[in-house]
Amino acid sequence: MKISIICVGKIKEKYFTMAIDEYSKRLSKYIKLNIIELLDEKAPENLSKAEEESIKQKEGEKILKHIKDEYVIALCIDGKELDSVELANFIQNTRTRGISHITFVIGGSLGLHKNVINRADFKLSFSKMTFPHQLMRVILLEQIYRSERILKNEPYHK
Repeated sequence: MKISIICVGKIKEKYFTMAIDEYSKRLSKYIKLNIIELLDEKAPENLSKAEEESIKQKEGEKILKHIKDEYVIALCIDGKELDSVELANFIQNTRTRGISHITFVIGGSLGLHKNVINRADFKLSFSKMTFPHQLMRVILLEQIYRSERILKNEPYHK
């Protein structure tokens, strides 16, 4: 199976980069992983709603250019919450349905544009809380790794 992660924003912190590299390495024995990192639009403080919408639209256009015919999961605060076992089963069910490529999408600091959300086949929420998109990338990779371990009946801490 191939899993892509399209994410807006560059990782600047070394500790996030190290965690991303570690989980990417661990995942390499289970899946083909592709991380597509897109530059975020500059978003100064005190943006108007129109300016926010414009930035999200520009970032959304960049995201959509990288999506072809794969199964798309958008990370959204109003998406469906799954526990780790449910996520593992969800991934397995996509495989069973013949889907060989899943793309997860993580928006920038302002979130995802409605065009990206509308293109998504599934909306996933990790929490009602808001997380920095850099940390969300680490959390997502960890949960994909945990899913693969669950599906292979391999031990992983609870």
